Amino acid sequence: MRKRLLAGLALVGALSLAMTGCGSGSSGGAATASGSSGGKVITVGFAQTGSESGWRAANTQSMKDAFSAANGFKLIFNAADNKQEAQIAAVRSFINQGVDAIVIAPITVDGWDDVLKEAKAAKIPVILEDRTINVSDPSLYAAWIGDDFKKEGQTAGEWAKKTGTSPTNMVVLEGTTGSAPALDRATGFAAGAAGAPITKLASQTGNFTRADGKTVMEGFLQKYGNKIQMLFAQNDDMGLGALDAISAAGMVPGKDIKIVTIDATHDGLQALADGKFNYVVECNPLLGAQVADLVKKVVAGQPVPKSQVASDQSFTQEQAKAALPDRKY
Repeated sequence: MRKRLLAGLALVGALSLAMTGCGSGSSGGAATASGSSGGKVITVGFAQTGSESGWRAANTQSMKDAFSAANGFKLIFNAADNKQEAQIAAVRSFINQGVDAIVIAPITVDGWDDVLKEAKAAKIPVILEDRTINVSDPSLYAAWIGDDFKKEGQTAGEWAKKTGTSPTNMVVLEGTTGSAPALDRATGFAAGAAGAPITKLASQTGNFTRADGKTVMEGFLQKYGNKIQMLFAQNDDMGLGALDAISAAGMVPGKDIKIVTIDATHDGLQALADGKFNYVVECNPLLGAQVADLVKKVVAGQPVPKSQVASDQSFTQEQAKAALPDRKY
């Protein structure tokens, strides 16, 4: 009898120890994996356009910060070097890996139907970040978060209209051909500058890069010389590249050629503060926290707005000087 009692007590003690060990291990494992008090780690594939500009670098960092292990995510990142076929291949790779959600900053607006249908068939929600797309069925993506490119272009155009009150010759450095910001900023600028005596001498893509902005501006200057009185660069980096070409041609940027750009990166605002740019419209790249919050809701099956627009500003020279000390990108 005494032996059976001792055996029973030993068994109870062993079971108690085992239960305590499992409970402790489970709780600790969840906290370590998610970076919080528990919950499933959300695996996200992010298909970025590339690294073409200072704006894009800030956008990428914002996304990486938001989709961190500490916030409960595992991020699979791909930058497509502004090649849409590479970006679509990255999205297909995410689908094959069985991620929980896919985030895309689309390089161009068209060509997305097939791969998004594949994601939908795999029951993987897709969130668009920064840029928009044209699709046959809007249900192929869950939501979009980004900036109002048309409004940015319109704000730049309104400034040009106020500045170009007398006949003014303008050239345009466009963004990536077929991309949402290039298309929308052109449309917005035309609306904002409507009625102004501004003649567009030429408009050509500079692919949102400094190098191409410089090369294209050199071509403009070789063809039109001092006939150019205004430059609309659809992002800061192309405008910054154009500065070198303008100076090399013996002209003074900001004086001989008035310059309006879009993005409001630190380098762009510095050029504005130095008087080399004349006006800069903001395009906020720090979208990571908003996108991460949206992904969590979509994965949890919660309803979300189909589109969300970030808040943008615009800057004069004095406003740029005031903003520079605290500028995050």
